[in-house]
Amino acid sequence: MADASSPLNEPRRPEVTAPQRMGPLAVLPVFFKLEGRRVLLAGGSDAAAWKAELLAAAGAHVDVFAAEPVQAMADLLASDPERGAFAHHARDWCIDDFTRATLAVADAADEAQARAFACAARAAGVPFNVIDNPAYCTFQFGAIVNRSPAVIAISTDGAAPILGQAIRRRIETLLPQGISGWAGFARAIRAQVSARLKPGAQRRAFWEKLAETAFRIPFTDHAGEALLADAGRIETSIGRTGQVTLVGAGPGDADLLTLKAMRALQAADVILYDDLVSPDVLELARREAKRMLVGKRGGKASCKQEEINATMLKLARAGKHVVRLKSGDPMVFGRAGEEIEALEAAGIPVSVVPGITAALAMASALGVSLTHRDHARSVRFVTGHNRDGRLPADIDWRACADPVSTTIFYMGAKTAAALAARLMAAGLPGATPCAVAVGLSTADEALSVTTLNELGEACATLATNRPVLIGVGAVFGARAATQTAGFGPAAFKASRATSMM
Repeated sequence: MADASSPLNEPRRPEVTAPQRMGPLAVLPVFFKLEGRRVLLAGGSDAAAWKAELLAAAGAHVDVFAAEPVQAMADLLASDPERGAFAHHARDWCIDDFTRATLAVADAADEAQARAFACAARAAGVPFNVIDNPAYCTFQFGAIVNRSPAVIAISTDGAAPILGQAIRRRIETLLPQGISGWAGFARAIRAQVSARLKPGAQRRAFWEKLAETAFRIPFTDHAGEALLADAGRIETSIGRTGQVTLVGAGPGDADLLTLKAMRALQAADVILYDDLVSPDVLELARREAKRMLVGKRGGKASCKQEEINATMLKLARAGKHVVRLKSGDPMVFGRAGEEIEALEAAGIPVSVVPGITAALAMASALGVSLTHRDHARSVRFVTGHNRDGRLPADIDWRACADPVSTTIFYMGAKTAAALAARLMAAGLPGATPCAVAVGLSTADEALSVTTLNELGEACATLATNRPVLIGVGAVFGARAATQTAGFGPAAFKASRATSMM
């Protein structure tokens, strides 16, 4: 949900947090350069043949030791007489064969062979891999996504190879084949870009532009030349002034971020984020980005909006790409209008990346259409309190009491009883279905359906300092019929217990 202001809020300075530290790794992903280097491969099986082909594809010279290779290995050895990627030795390996080897790979018939190979490789100081035997490996072959020179390897540390393959297939669907051409183009022009553009903002802007283009259009010489010509614009436009991007983090679940939001997080120099932004969302940000907590939440010390604006201006004027990360959607009760006005008045480029607002997350979680044609003709988003913590005096309660409309009240836990009374006074029946939601799309999501009569009591039982979303309207009636626990606080508790299972 978007930020809220409250009379209980006290000023606080933006809190700078350390860059995200790398979590524990089961293995360290590294990439060997094998062009022209010697690799020892022991075994003539189908599995060994596949490893031989993989190693040769990386440019290695593969010495194959196999007395009786299977047909697949024999065909592979016979297929490359001119290139000389393979050399066949019709015998078993010996200790001297490890001399000047960069890597050693074996398909061992049994435990004793695996142990002997591993001991010999270790004594020679050569990294080794015994196929399908993790206990005798100092490195592993991951599942590979090949867009060379862009290469992605996936490892599960030998725990679940099939899962690794499934991850590879998922990545394959996301990466267009044209990425390979763009990666090769990037390698070819790297020196030219480095000579032309200054380190920092200029170069990053160019490479970000290349990356964005690579996902939109296939590589052609013409497309590459057009992008390189655009470096002139970057060279003249990026200098002293940075930019600000207002990004919607959605209701909590990192999977609900848009691709554009993820790209913005990956391109940020500094991230100013709210209390309600989940750690999983921050985990997707560029690790080198500085993080600054500037959240505002009722009942807690909070940054003043003026301080947040001043911080954005200061950072952008220093040439930084600032991401202002807001829970929900920036444009729904998120103070985005005030921030955009301040930035534009100072001549700072600003853009907005929408996010999923809490009302839509609640509708999805309940399986309710907010504009079901049998029940609602419109939807309203209404703030649940004003600066002094009370119901705003200028709400059109007659309009909110429209029986063929759905009204969503943001941050209305403390004013729930009052708003229910105002709606009933404006003519809405006390039996009108209502929904209450906390922690939408997170692990501790809690949802309940009650009635307008019991809305105040239902919200009063909530032991939470998080924003509460309230939905009012006939569209919630069908869901109310399925609540076996009845209405009111009991229904909320039952729903919360179910959501935690």
